[in-house]
Amino acid sequence: MTELTTTELLVHELEPGIILFTLNRPERLNALSQRLIATVHEAFDRIAGDRLARVVILTGAGRAFSAGADVKDQHAAPGTEGMGEVATVFLSQDHLASLHDKIHRSPKPVIAAVNGAAMGGGFALALACDIRYAATSASFGARFIKMGVSSCDMGTSYLLPRLVGASRSAELMLTGRIFDAREAREMGLVLDVVADGSVVERALLTARQICENPPLATWMTKETMWQTIDAPSMRHALDMENRTQVMCTHTGELEEAFKAFAEKRPPRWRGL
Repeated sequence: MTELTTTELLVHELEPGIILFTLNRPERLNALSQRLIATVHEAFDRIAGDRLARVVILTGAGRAFSAGADVKDQHAAPGTEGMGEVATVFLSQDHLASLHDKIHRSPKPVIAAVNGAAMGGGFALALACDIRYAATSASFGARFIKMGVSSCDMGTSYLLPRLVGASRSAELMLTGRIFDAREAREMGLVLDVVADGSVVERALLTARQICENPPLATWMTKETMWQTIDAPSMRHALDMENRTQVMCTHTGELEEAFKAFAEKRPPRWRGL
């Protein structure tokens, strides 16, 4: 992958197939301006079509992961020029909200390496990732309600109950309180808490383990898992799993796994 550096986002290939996205507005605690949102949209669009990219690690520059939507940003979403107020506000809101869905639906696993504050839209950004690790300095909060609007925003009301349960989600969303990395780990929101400055390295360990597996099987595992969470019954989930498995068995990877086992060597997976 060709490395990309922009004002708002740093994109760097840490190791073959493992891409680090760093939100790069440290002076604003990586608040989500419309320009940053557009840049991250573009980066995830690009990574989705990159056959060599395997895993994305998402973090923030400086003291924060992301403080949420930038309330000082006076720009509207791209393409809203000349529109009325309601349409402009709606499209600007959707521009941000759809980014969280794009991360959630990305064919590449996304690991959040949360350093410092993850508030409001930044909290939702971490929720949209598949796996979360936190630095000891990390803090979290569904802060929308403190701004006079609903805490049900940017996918929070969908993802948070699936990660920590309905009752805990209700408490966090109705109070809007800030909680630390230790509590986030206790409730299962993050998988591990590590020293400040080492959270990307912790995420990298898991990224390497993911990269040991075949690309298509990894993609299908992420996609099928999140879809079966919404399945209305066990039978629906099984049917989806069965179809996915039949498709994966025609890639030749199963035969390669058996051959590698017999020859006592690591498998040599094919690309996408």
